[in-house]
Amino acid sequence: MLRRSFFCTTLALLWGASAHAQTAAPAAPYPSKPIRMVVPFPPGGGTDILARLVATKLAEQTQWSLVAENKAGAGGTIGIAETIKAAPTGYDIVIGQKDNLVIAPWLYKNLPWNPTKDLVAVAHIAYTPVLIATSASSRFKTLADVVQAARKAPHTISYGSPGNGTSIHLAADLFAKAAGIQLSHIPYKGSNPALLDALAGNVDLLVSSVPSAMGQIKAGKLRPLAVTSAQRSSSLPEVPTIAESGYKGFDVSTWYGLFAPAGTPATVVTTLNTEVNKLLAKPDIKAAIQAQGAEPQAMTPAQLAEQLQREYTQWKGIVEASGAKLE
Repeated sequence: MLRRSFFCTTLALLWGASAHAQTAAPAAPYPSKPIRMVVPFPPGGGTDILARLVATKLAEQTQWSLVAENKAGAGGTIGIAETIKAAPTGYDIVIGQKDNLVIAPWLYKNLPWNPTKDLVAVAHIAYTPVLIATSASSRFKTLADVVQAARKAPHTISYGSPGNGTSIHLAADLFAKAAGIQLSHIPYKGSNPALLDALAGNVDLLVSSVPSAMGQIKAGKLRPLAVTSAQRSSSLPEVPTIAESGYKGFDVSTWYGLFAPAGTPATVVTTLNTEVNKLLAKPDIKAAIQAQGAEPQAMTPAQLAEQLQREYTQWKGIVEASGAKLE
């Protein structure tokens, strides 16, 4: 009996020690493996340029392994859907923006996700105005030239955009309504095809993010006519705003931020947010982002989440008024 009691007591102590060791074992530090940054748009566009800049510089700053991976299609919604399905561990994040998080849910009838519920905001990166530009050989020297020509011949002035229902397309639609003109919209599958056709003169105008067009502007092949933000772009200080061009109060910008699947631990979100904000505070990173035509802007996760919720609600009416629809 004594032996049995001693055996049971010893076994219980060993089991308790084992269980304590298991619960007390420290979790692997985050990150302990590569982080995948999903880019939901094709290579070469504004989102891709900023995503790869941030991924590269963040890896250098932290010694983390970050891999940017393009998952384009359906207005940026495929990459979002893939990220939402991933395990909420912090090893799958996505660079989202106004197009795929604010506008796309009102364009596509059957999206199986809601950006305000199925994603958690991690870090804001930058915002950028929309740019209206034309080929350097174009007859249009100013935005006023475009308006005058469009009033004389409605629907004859064409513009290329990265796609139907994108924030860029809707910014152009809002401008046309403000100016009381009718332009002919030519949607492309991404920024680069629209840019190439504008350079070739196949469309009269290019409506684009500033980062997507900056290289050709610097090369002297593309003539910027106006930006859609309330203030001039620090990257293109000589280019007037639409508001300055006679349409007071006009202000449309897009933005870029990092998001993770809902349920991602708050400690992971805080770690990512801290490192991204530290990166955005560096003068050389600020300059690199501004050189691409964007304005770096740090936010807390709560501030980014509030911005997403506010614009998600606000843009429903704008999308409906535009008449843009996608299946």
